[in-house]
Amino acid sequence: MLVLFVALYLLVSIGVGLYAATRVKNSTDYVTTGRHLPFYITVATVFATWFGAETVLGISATFVKDGMSGIIADPFGSSTALILFGLLFALPLYRMNLMTLGDYYRQRYGRGVEVTTSIVITVSYLGWVAAQISALGLVFHVLSQGQISETWGMVLGTGVVLLYTLYGGMWSVALTDFLQMSIIVVGLLYIAWAVSDMAGGVGNVVQHMEAADKLRLLPSGGTLEWVAFIAAFSTMALGSIPQQDVFQRVNSARNEKGAVWGTVTGGVGYFFFAFVPLFIAYAATIIAPDLVKEHLAEGGNSQMILPQLVLQHMPVFAQVLFFGALLSAIMSTASGTLLAPSVTFSENVIRDLRPGLSDEKFLRMTRVIVVIFSALVLTFALNSEATIYQMVEQAYSVTLAMAFTPLAFGLYWKRATNQGAIFSIIVGGAVWLSLLLPMIGWVPAPEGWIAFANTIPPQFIGLLASIVAMVAGSLLPQWIAHNPQAARH
Repeated sequence: MLVLFVALYLLVSIGVGLYAATRVKNSTDYVTTGRHLPFYITVATVFATWFGAETVLGISATFVKDGMSGIIADPFGSSTALILFGLLFALPLYRMNLMTLGDYYRQRYGRGVEVTTSIVITVSYLGWVAAQISALGLVFHVLSQGQISETWGMVLGTGVVLLYTLYGGMWSVALTDFLQMSIIVVGLLYIAWAVSDMAGGVGNVVQHMEAADKLRLLPSGGTLEWVAFIAAFSTMALGSIPQQDVFQRVNSARNEKGAVWGTVTGGVGYFFFAFVPLFIAYAATIIAPDLVKEHLAEGGNSQMILPQLVLQHMPVFAQVLFFGALLSAIMSTASGTLLAPSVTFSENVIRDLRPGLSDEKFLRMTRVIVVIFSALVLTFALNSEATIYQMVEQAYSVTLAMAFTPLAFGLYWKRATNQGAIFSIIVGGAVWLSLLLPMIGWVPAPEGWIAFANTIPPQFIGLLASIVAMVAGSLLPQWIAHNPQAARH
C-alpha cells in the first residue's frame, strides 16, 4: 500500500506539472508565470521551496546530535533570509520588472558583473539541488526495502522532478508547490501528534531536550565561539539572499503587496514549522532509543532516524502521510532550485552570445539547460560524501563571499560603482578560496589552519573582505568605467 501510494503520488505530481505547462506561452510565463501568482500561492511556493530535505532529514538529525546551537544556520538563518528579502529587497527589485536577479547586476553595474555573479549563483545551486536528489535516493531506497539502490533512487527522483519542471517552468513549480505544501503541513502535523502521544506528551519531550542540554542556542564560550556562531548564521541569512529561486517567487507575484508580504509570510511560516520534524526526530530518543543510538554511532546514518522511526513504529496510514510529506518537501525544493539556476545561466550568460535570439528559441534553449543542469546535479549528488545539511549550508558560501555585497550595496548605497562591485567579487572570492582550499585538502595547509577555518568559516571572512573591497573600490579613483546596461525584458 505504501509503495502504491508513492507511485500514485508521483503520477499526480507529474500530472499537475504537465497541466501547468499548458499555461506557458512564452519565456515570461516559463520564468515568472507572467506575474500572475496570487498571494496564497506566493506564500506556498516560498514555504515549499525552502522546506526541503534538509528541513525534514538534515535539521532534525543535526538537532538530535548537536542541539539548538547546531542548527543556527537553518532554520534560524534561512528563515531570516526570507524575511529580510521580503522587507528590504522584494519591493525595489519587483519594481524593476526584471526576469532574473542577474538582470539586476547588469542594470546596476554592467555586463561583466552580470556574467560573473550569474555564474556564481548558478554554481551555488549544485549543492542545494544535490541535497534534494540525495534525499530522494534515500527515500526510494527505504521505501523499496533496499530493492532500489540509493544510486538508482537518485536517478529516478531526478527524472520525475525534471519531467514536470522541464515543460511547465515556474507555473509547474508554483502549482505543485501549493499541492505539496498542503501535504507537508497535514502529514507532519499528524505524525507529530502521533509521536507526542507515544512519547508521553509534548511536555515530556521538551523536558528530555532540556535535560540533555539540547535547547541552548547561544554560545557559552569566548569571542571565537561567538564569531563562529555569527558566521554560521550569516552564511544562510545573507548568503541565500542573492538567489534566483527567492527572487523568482517575488517576481512572479501578482502585485507588490504579494511580493513583499508573501515572502515574509512564507519565511515566518517556514521558521515555525521547521520545528515540527525536529520535535518528531527527538521524540525518537524516547520512543526508540536503540534506533537512535544505532544511527548516531560511527558508521551510522543519522538522517535515517526519522524514516526508520515511522517505518518501525507507525501504522501504514501514518507511513503514507509521512512519506507523502517527505516527498512533497523534497520535490517542491528540487523543482524550484532546478529551474532557477538554469534560467539564470540561459538569460545572463548565454543569451548575449546569441544575438537576435527569438523568444521561442530562448525558451527551447532554457529547457535544454534545465536538462544539462539536472545531469550535473545528479553527478554531484552521486559523488558527494557530505550530509544533506552540509550540502545545503555549503551551497551558500560562494554567494555570501561574492554576490551578496554587490546586491545589497547596489540597492542601498548610491556611491557603489562597477569598479567597487568588481573589486568586491574578486577580493571576496579570493579570500574565501585561499582559506577554503587548504581546509578541503586541495593545497597544503599551514599548521593550525584547519582548526582556524573550522572556527571561523572561510565564507564569513570572504564576506568581510568583499565589503571592504566594495567600499574601497567605489571611493578610489575609477580606473574601471561605470557602464551599467539596460536589462532585457
